[in-house]
Amino acid sequence: MPRVSRLIIMSLLLATNAAALIGQPHQVQRLPFVGSRVPVSRYVITHVYPHDPHAFTQGLEYRDGALFEGTGRNGESTLRKVEIATGRVLQRASIPADYFGEGITTWGQTILQLTWKSEIGFVYDRTTLKQLRTFRYNGEGWGLTHNATHVIMSDGSASLRFLDPRTLTETHRLLVTDAGIPVRDLNELEWVNGEIYANVWQTDFVARISPTSGRVLGWIDLSGLLSPAERGGTDVLNGIAYDPARNRLFVTGKLWPKLFEIQVVSGSAQKGVR
Repeated sequence: MPRVSRLIIMSLLLATNAAALIGQPHQVQRLPFVGSRVPVSRYVITHVYPHDPHAFTQGLEYRDGALFEGTGRNGESTLRKVEIATGRVLQRASIPADYFGEGITTWGQTILQLTWKSEIGFVYDRTTLKQLRTFRYNGEGWGLTHNATHVIMSDGSASLRFLDPRTLTETHRLLVTDAGIPVRDLNELEWVNGEIYANVWQTDFVARISPTSGRVLGWIDLSGLLSPAERGGTDVLNGIAYDPARNRLFVTGKLWPKLFEIQVVSGSAQKGVR
């Protein structure tokens, strides 16, 4: 068979396969991967707080005794300052209806917020929640966190982007793997004791990621936080916030009625009593 004919046939086969994939349901990763040798931790619940069951949580961060929360959905997206003990919204800034809000993080006296597919982010004053400016990026925006030198961003892939916090331009990327396999669907992020914690979309697992190598250092299995009855009409786990001063870890999910303060424990320890 002539080479040109072979190339045409191969192109047609690739196009046919690609077309067949369109419209197929998203395949959820089965975690941990076969061959993974990193520890899988569980949790103990130390406190339960109320959470707005209408909040489609996309980003969560603890700062100055309050939770800052970014919510999603077109026409419903917000940035909020929330009182932890009561779940009461202390301050709120709405996003224009054509934007789908995503992850947030603080940087100095500002708060950064991504949008899903609009390739635009917002910068707010942390005290007033007044929008100060916007910034641009390529592709989708999912989660945000930061360390001392960079803002760190997820885009739903297996890579994390590191941004210059002054210009918010990308400096480099980090591929996240476990057992040599890329971990895709990295979503909401948090910096915890020198590691990057990442929700993996549509799972109950949080990955503990090395910020230098990208290797998963361990998994946290957060299944069972909500009872089946509580979770019946709710969406997925999504939202991690850390209080370094008191070593407190908070987690919640999209449309969840509760915010949980947890301690991560190794082995097969039993979950705490609600």
